[in-house]
Amino acid sequence: MNIKKLIIVSLVITSLFLVSCSGNKQTTTNVGSAFIGGTNGVVVSFEPLSIMESGVYTIFDTDAFPMTIIVNNKGENSLEAGDIRLSLLGPAQSDFSNIPSWDKSNTLEIEKISEFNPNGGEELISFTTNDDARYLSEVIGYTDITWNLNYDYDYSTQVIVSDVCFKGDITDDRVCKIQENKKISVSSAPITVISVEEETGGKGVIVLKFKIKNSGTGDSTIEGQEFDKRFSQVSYSIDNPSEWECKSGGRENEARLIDGQAEVICRLNNALTEDELYSKSVKLVLSYTYQDLIQETLRIKQSAE
Repeated sequence: MNIKKLIIVSLVITSLFLVSCSGNKQTTTNVGSAFIGGTNGVVVSFEPLSIMESGVYTIFDTDAFPMTIIVNNKGENSLEAGDIRLSLLGPAQSDFSNIPSWDKSNTLEIEKISEFNPNGGEELISFTTNDDARYLSEVIGYTDITWNLNYDYDYSTQVIVSDVCFKGDITDDRVCKIQENKKISVSSAPITVISVEEETGGKGVIVLKFKIKNSGTGDSTIEGQEFDKRFSQVSYSIDNPSEWECKSGGRENEARLIDGQAEVICRLNNALTEDELYSKSVKLVLSYTYQDLIQETLRIKQSAE
């Protein structure tokens, strides 16, 4: 077989392989570019408490140490002053000096990520006074203190469905399709929308199904409500609410995330006439308070006498 025939055979085999692979490809929701996107919200961390020894921040019992928290907004919802609340938990408050308050909040606006600020805004929040904190109890050998920082913040997620099909006659195959997964753009946040499906709900009636997921490590609740250990919660609103009836598990304006997921179903209130045929974007906004917890260990060693 000459070189020319070998090339032709190779091209045929390659083409068959590509066709076979494309036939097994799964259909997923298209994601647009109205937002940067992602599943990040607020990222919180401890500033170094001291120097590291064997992977643990370590001081002597005569040393002072800072207690400063880095708050970085990695999502696409700006934080106003007071939107994030921090609480130190774990050790006994009476064991430390120069920590006048164990509860703090941000005092400045913390900007969202954007094209011009890809790292997002940041604020340093200190729990100590001008003097750093000190451990007051007796230390024999060494003791490990586990600092727990609980934080919660008010946030929102926006999803834009760019090509919702409004069609009174579903047999008309022009302009757009109804029964399909839609192209969406989702803002970066820990509560996200993973897909939107459009279906028919009767003659001239369209239905949108939003699948919501908690992609973070924390929990959410409706702003102003207590957290529930059984499930996370969010509230939601759709633009032009007079046109739609939206429910999740039979509840209007709020959704419960069971095992981290929920579905919001929005049904068009008034049936379209047979001659109505167009597509337009629809936006849904999820609002919530998100809560999470981080930990850091400080080892306090007995100083030499």
